[in-house]
Amino acid sequence: MAGHFGESKTLTMLREHYYWPGMDKDVQDILRRCGTCQAAKSRSLPHDLYTPLPVPTLPWVDMSMDFILELPKTQRGKDSIFVAVDRLSKMAHFIHCNKTNDATHIAELYFKEVTRLHGIPKSIV
Repeated sequence: MAGHFGESKTLTMLREHYYWPGMDKDVQDILRRCGTCQAAKSRSLPHDLYTPLPVPTLPWVDMSMDFILELPKTQRGKDSIFVAVDRLSKMAHFIHCNKTNDATHIAELYFKEVTRLHGIPKSIV
């Protein structure tokens, strides 16, 4: 009920509270038939380490973007914050928006609030 963790973690969690003969085989059979587990399973082994992003050399050339969602509505009806951060200086713009805004509206906000001040970045994460 808590999620799809894979065979070894599922067995570890089960062994903390339960035991029955053939438990390992039963778990393997159930996970083999689970569509969610099969879709999430990695096809390439072994897994490699994450590659870090390159360190920026100039401000406002490499940026990151994120959202803070489902906040209480403001007097103007906004319920989310669009966050645009310069990866070098960590300077940020916090732009009010709505959770239901589509990509076109977010792009317009970005150009209106960030690009007009700092130009077009080389990369956005």
